[in-house]
Amino acid sequence: MKRVQTGMQIKANEDLLLIIDVQNDFCPGGALAVADGDAVVPVINRLSGLFDHVVLTQDWHPAGHSSFASSHPGKAPFESVTMPYGPQTLWPDHCIQGTPGAAFHPGLATDKAQMIIRKGFRPAIDSYSAFFENDKTTPTGLAGYLRERGLKRVFLVGLATDFCVHYSAVDARRLGFAAVVVDDACRGIDLGGSMAAAKAEGAEAGVIRMAELA
Repeated sequence: MKRVQTGMQIKANEDLLLIIDVQNDFCPGGALAVADGDAVVPVINRLSGLFDHVVLTQDWHPAGHSSFASSHPGKAPFESVTMPYGPQTLWPDHCIQGTPGAAFHPGLATDKAQMIIRKGFRPAIDSYSAFFENDKTTPTGLAGYLRERGLKRVFLVGLATDFCVHYSAVDARRLGFAAVVVDDACRGIDLGGSMAAAKAEGAEAGVIRMAELA
């Protein structure tokens, strides 16, 4: 058991570090850059050393994905459309399978990762959460992995705080896992007040937020 500065203890057999979408397209210079997104890399690398269980997620879109604004004539990035599963924000083309933009940030330490969850690879549906597609019913398999390993608490870091990190944290709680968002290891987009909304929704779901972990 490892004690961290906050007084929270990392339990080797119960806790997982979930590293969300630290990919080139979400970092400065990328197609959907999150401001200061690359600043999370050294923080996450340090946190990885505290955990025995580490999982990465990777946005992995086919070209022409339905969440791209370019797939909807007359629409611009960050506008919204209604999909069969509900409202969908439209994004610039990003994290296209096999491209440099979809690769993990070159400074990110990935060797400890025991699994990579790829999401958003179904052409007709986007995927923010590490647990479900945006229809909130199609699973990624992560919940089963956690249960089979006996893991009970998920620490979430990465990009972006108010989208993929937030949706993953809320789904973790919905599935019965404890969820802790480490803010120093995340950066957000804040699209139309999405940061405040994520904080409020997360608190209602029982998501714990802490400034730092180590």
